[in-house]
Amino acid sequence: MEEKCTNEPYLLLMQTSKAIQEQMKTEMTNHKLSITEFSVLEVLYLKGKQTIQQIGSSILISSGSMTYIIDKLEQRDLVKRTACPDDRRVIHVFLTETGIIVMEKIIPKHRDLIDNMFSDLTDQESHTLVKLLKKVKKRVES
Repeated sequence: MEEKCTNEPYLLLMQTSKAIQEQMKTEMTNHKLSITEFSVLEVLYLKGKQTIQQIGSSILISSGSMTYIIDKLEQRDLVKRTACPDDRRVIHVFLTETGIIVMEKIIPKHRDLIDNMFSDLTDQESHTLVKLLKKVKKRVES
């Protein structure tokens, strides 16, 4: 006999996460990007030049997958790689001018989308949600 999950917070979190991912996927498809490609571009846009490992840890992707994604973005002239002058084993990635222009178009619409998703929450509810999610995250990571 099949048992169903009865943990409502878990179910709602997974359903909400999936719905948010679908909205983002639709938005990024309009820009001919995958969510992962956008995530890499977003990290570089917000933080500037990063190593492949730094980007991967920011968006929780393995370095092997990162190399593939960065290859694709580099082919589209959105990012560029350079060797670190102090340590040739380290590769830095940064947005090209084309990448910056693309992100300057996408980021305002993306922020509006995210703000709209959470617009029904009061400041107190947002604070409580963040507090609760951090509590669960801490438990999961311990």
